This record gives sequence, C-alpha cells and structure tokens, in this order.
Amino acid sequence: MTAQEFRTEQDFLGEKRIPADAYWGVHTARAVENFPISGTPISAMPELVRAFGFVKKATARANLQLGVLDDKRARAIMHACERLVAGEFHEQFVVDVIQGGAGTSTNMNANEVIANLALEKLGFEKGRYDVLHPNDHVNASQSTNDVYPTAVRLALWFGIDQLLDAMAVLRAGFEAKAEEFRNVLKIGRTQLQDAVPMTLGQEFSTYAVMIEEDEARLREARALIQEINLGATAIGTGINAPAGYAEIACGLLAEISGVPVVKSKNLVEATQDTGAFVQLSGVLKRVATKLSKTCNDLRLLSSGPQAGFGDIRLPARQAGSSIMPGKVNPVIPEVMNQVAFEVIGNDITVTMASEAGQLQLNAFEPIMGWSLHKSIRHLSCACRTLQAHCVAGIEANHELLARRVRESVTLVTALNPIIGYEKAALIAKTAIATGAPIDEVAHSLGILTREQVEALLVPELLTQPLRSAKE
Repeated sequence: MTAQEFRTEQDFLGEKRIPADAYWGVHTARAVENFPISGTPISAMPELVRAFGFVKKATARANLQLGVLDDKRARAIMHACERLVAGEFHEQFVVDVIQGGAGTSTNMNANEVIANLALEKLGFEKGRYDVLHPNDHVNASQSTNDVYPTAVRLALWFGIDQLLDAMAVLRAGFEAKAEEFRNVLKIGRTQLQDAVPMTLGQEFSTYAVMIEEDEARLREARALIQEINLGATAIGTGINAPAGYAEIACGLLAEISGVPVVKSKNLVEATQDTGAFVQLSGVLKRVATKLSKTCNDLRLLSSGPQAGFGDIRLPARQAGSSIMPGKVNPVIPEVMNQVAFEVIGNDITVTMASEAGQLQLNAFEPIMGWSLHKSIRHLSCACRTLQAHCVAGIEANHELLARRVRESVTLVTALNPIIGYEKAALIAKTAIATGAPIDEVAHSLGILTREQVEALLVPELLTQPLRSAKE
C-alpha cells in the first residue's frame, strides 16, 4: 500500500498506520498484533457482532435520553449499529476470538467500527475522532466489563434459539420413525445381551423423549443468561454512568433486541459471576452426551450388515473404505459423536475459566464465549445433519427382526408368572443347549403343552404391562 492508502491513528502508546479503508482503528490493530492465537476472528461469531450492535444502539439511545449524547451523534451511532445488526461490516471484526483483556479488544473493535461508520454517516472521513470518538461517544456510560458480558449473553440467547430449533427438527424425526416402527417387534437388549421383546417404535420413541427433556433443560439455562449487568461499568458500581442509566439501557436493550433481558439486582455480583455460563455449558454437555449415546445405539443397531446386529439399516452416504469395495460406514452418527466429544471438552474449558475469575472481574470470558459458541453452533449443525442424512432414511430389517423374535429364548420371561422362575430358566437353558424351539422344549420337559406355550407367548402381548383380572 502507498502512503495515501493509510491513515495514522494514535493512542497513549504511540502512533500506528491503519489501512485507509479499514473501519477499525489503532486499538484493534494492536489487538491483532498481540493475539495471533487461533486465526479465527470475531467475525466468525455473527451472533456476537449482532449483539454488540443491539447493545451499542441501546446505550446510545439511553445516553441520548439522559443528555450524555447530542441528537446528531446518537442517531449516527444508532444508524451504524443497525447496519451491524443487519449483517453488514462483520468482516471488520478482525480481533482473534481468543484474547487477553476480558474482552476489551472486542469492545474496542466494535467501538471503532461503529465510530467510523457513524463518521461516514455524518459526512466525515474515517479517523476523525475529534468529531465522534470511539471511547468518548460510542462507549459513553459503558465499560468493557458490562458491555462485553451483556453482548455475550445476548449472542448465546440467539444461538440457543437456533439449537432449540435444530433439536426440535431431530426430535420430530425420531417421533416419525417411532410411529413408522410402532408394530415392528424385536428383542430388546440389556448389557448387550438379549432381554425381552419390545417394538422398534418403543426404542425410537425414547430418543425423541430424551431430546424433548433436554429442550426443557436448555430453556431453563437460557433463562439464567437473560440477567445482565449493563450499567455496571467497571466493577458494578456504575461509575461514569448517569443516574437511572442502567435501568433505561437494560429496558431499551430488551425492546430493541426482542430478548427479555433484565438488569441484575446486584451489579457488583453480576460483573464477576459467570455461573450462568457454567450452567449453560453443563446443559450443553448433557445434550451432547445423550445425543452421542443415541448415535452409539444407531451404530450398534445397524452394525453388520451380515456379522452385526443388523436390526436397522442406515442410509448409505458415501463409500466406507478405500480398500474394501462396497463397505458403508455410519459416518453421520460418527460425526455427532465427535461433536459431543468437543462439547464435553469445551465444558472443561468453561469450568476452568469460570473458576479462574478473581475479585471483581473474570478476565477469561472470551474463551468462555468462544467455547459456548462452538458447542451451540456445532450441536445445531449436527442435529440437523443427523436428521436429514441419517434418521429420515432409517429402515427396519423386518425379516431379521421377526425371525429373532420367533426364535428368542427370552420369550420364556413371560412364563415366569405361570410356571415360576426355576422352570422357566430350565426351559431357556435347554433351548439354548439344544437349539430346539421353546414350545418343543417345554413339552418335552413335561412343563407345558405346545398349545399352552403358544397361547401364552403371543409376541404382541409381550410389550405392554399385564392387564389385571378385573380388566
């Protein structure tokens, strides 16, 4: 770039040359130099950029209402924020997602982008901070320590909404399969050993119920993050903010964003407490763990196709081997497994970062925000992928399941109330040793006739509780 393609900005550390077309400034430039960590910029978190747009617009309106900002500056700032909310200029958020400073670099990145967008709206060149300043005007009545946590919570709220939608799609997929397989009998398993009969529909309905339970837990965790500390400024005392600012700013943020945020009752506590992030992360770990267990089941139930369980067939998505022709692997459940492993690891990160907070501030919220963002985003994508590319196309192996039910010695469980455990166990042991059918063994042992066994062992009656004599 030539000299004309740069502008010079300065802070208390000195001067820096900034690309002329950049909407960020000197503070952002220093942060980019200081934190070459992940190679992933804040722009990779669009919900967070939008959240900053909402927060800065709410604070500008509050400052206008309280006389901290004049009408011209406030409206220019709000216009800039609206453009961020609309998805514009996100590429200008160039600071690494992993950074020191408790989120200061992200807040300064936002302040500078908004300031320069506002300056253009007012007819001035970028960098004319004598007209409208990133700190004095965009950041008026604020601190990173209340703005950043508020924006993170708002972004997480948006992300949770997306995850809930994705989970609902997957749940509906399992519900549809439960209905499709409602009359398909099979043998259930405990500890990977044959147990008693059930329907494939009953098996799939449990996966839907587990998701539904976790949707409820996720909504509970979401309710905790709606409590914000906006107006706390540095440590919760509200220094440099006018009286009434916190209540006004929080109310405006709820109105502007559509998220029912509420001001914390104790801003000092709220500025240092990250318990809501730990709670949310724990729920995400629960969601991931149960979805991974479900996918373990799908892989087991579809194992084979000749030497495995083979109860179901998963849709073939791609060649499974570079050496074994015709091999197909359960790649979609496997990717959900791997997302679950990542979420569990992210939970450890959030836990350690929360524990490491000291006194009036937790400096490690950037890694908490990034970890939670990844968990939510990847779980959302994995749920939709699992439904579209796997669950929707699952087929029952009807012939195999029917044969196993007819031949299974586990049917003798139904004889327990009639002949007692010991005689039923003798029938099962003999059937396993000889390979003879249950009715033949029971008859040969003189315990029951074939007709009696046949009348008792109707598989359709083996998947429901016994009816009382009165019924």
